[in-house]
Amino acid sequence: MGTLRALVLCCTLKPSPAPSSAELLGREVLTALADHDVDSELVRVVDHQVKFGVSTDEGDGDAWPAIRAKLMDAQILVVATPIWLGQPSSVCKMVLERLDAELSETDAEGRLSTYGKVATVAVVGNEDGAHHVTAEVLQALNDVGFTVAASASTYWVGEAMGGTDYRDAGPKPDTTGNATKTLATNAAHLAHLLAKQPYPAG
Repeated sequence: MGTLRALVLCCTLKPSPAPSSAELLGREVLTALADHDVDSELVRVVDHQVKFGVSTDEGDGDAWPAIRAKLMDAQILVVATPIWLGQPSSVCKMVLERLDAELSETDAEGRLSTYGKVATVAVVGNEDGAHHVTAEVLQALNDVGFTVAASASTYWVGEAMGGTDYRDAGPKPDTTGNATKTLATNAAHLAHLLAKQPYPAG
C-alpha cells in the first residue's frame, strides 16, 4: 500500500501559541494515523487570514487557497473543533462554508475533486453536544463530496458545567483513545481502497 497524506484543520478560536484542546486531539488522531503509513500535517486555521466566502479564492490576502492546496494533496481530512454553545466553532463553520465551493470543482470525468477523500472529525468541549457537532460536520463534508468511514469520529466532553479542558484531563486510553484508534484504522483503510478504485465517472 502506498503512503497516504492526512490534513488536520484545527478550528480552535485561539491563535498560536495558546494551548488548544482541539489541536491536542487532532494531533492524537495524526499519531494514530501514522501507525497506518499516513503522513500528516496540522493547520490551525485561525493563524491564517482565511476570508469568509463560498469560493475557492476570495481574492487578495485570502489564505484559503494555500490551505486548500494542502487539502487537495491529502487523502484524509480531519476537522478538529471545539464545542461552543452546543455548536461547532465559528472557525469550523467558516471552513465548511469555504468547502461549499467544491461543489463546482470537478475533474475531466465530472467527479467532484473531493471524491476519494475521507472525512473524519475530532470534537472537544466542556458541555454536551459532541454527537450533534459530529453530525453537523460529517453531513456537511459528505454533502461536498467527502466519504465518511465507519466510526469516523472521536470526542471528549467534560463534566456538565465543569471547567476542565481535555488538555488538562489526562489520557483517556479506554474511551477517547480507543475511538481515535478506530477512526484512524477505518479512515486509512477506506482511503487506501478509494485510492485503488476511485468512484466511477458521473
